[in-house]
Amino acid sequence: MIMLMTMAIPATSMAESGSDDPSSPASSSVQGRAGAGSEADAPVSLLPLFAWLTPSFPVGAYAYSHTLEWAVEAGDIRDEESLGTFLGDLLALGFGRSDAILAAHAHRAAAVGDETALAEVNALAVALAPSAELRLETCQQGRSFLDAVRAAWPAPGLDAAAAALVGEVAYPVAVGLAAGVHGLPLAPTLEAFLLATVQNLVSAAVRLAPIGQTAGTRVVARLAPGVRALALEIPTLTLDDLGSATFRADLGSFRHETQYTRLFRS
Repeated sequence: MIMLMTMAIPATSMAESGSDDPSSPASSSVQGRAGAGSEADAPVSLLPLFAWLTPSFPVGAYAYSHTLEWAVEAGDIRDEESLGTFLGDLLALGFGRSDAILAAHAHRAAAVGDETALAEVNALAVALAPSAELRLETCQQGRSFLDAVRAAWPAPGLDAAAAALVGEVAYPVAVGLAAGVHGLPLAPTLEAFLLATVQNLVSAAVRLAPIGQTAGTRVVARLAPGVRALALEIPTLTLDDLGSATFRADLGSFRHETQYTRLFRS
């Protein structure tokens, strides 16, 4: 039989070993454990993403439905199931995937201060908008996002990177730029960006269709694994992989321009 024996250590001895003398070995040990998470070694905080990609951030996302308003009137979105299917296609086959690719390339360019590459990615993102309304949607949000970040979340190199984008700024490029300059990792940036996109569209659908908030929450949860998978795939893709196959939604953006009653700008 193996007997385990413990030895009680007098409280006075422990107090003495942890003296106030900073040069004592015990004191150094305690300080080392307390200071192990120094700022230099600490992981990058993701708090900016939590702030930037919430409905309260002033980009005006509430004013756009990205063709959902037309889809509801046309009967494509009728309930929770059809909403999930519609958004899943937009995410994996449409603008969600393309915007994430653009955000990733903007992130890389901004992180290394390549302002020429950043401007080229932005010009491509603006040119790829399939209609006037969707161009307005991405550019209004992009410029608003960039202005808000510059005003409230300054960082070295942010103003120089922003100055490279003259005129219209696509929203995914603005997000990628800000995250890259702030040193935020690409993977969580893409996850947060894509999930925020889904949440904004679900919010619009709840206001448009006979879908309650609980059903909308289930749709977000249903699409979360797809968001995760897409965010993992995006870093391996190039600008040559840009493309969309959601033709009905793109055509719906044209039809929305002449829709008789509208709550949204797209």
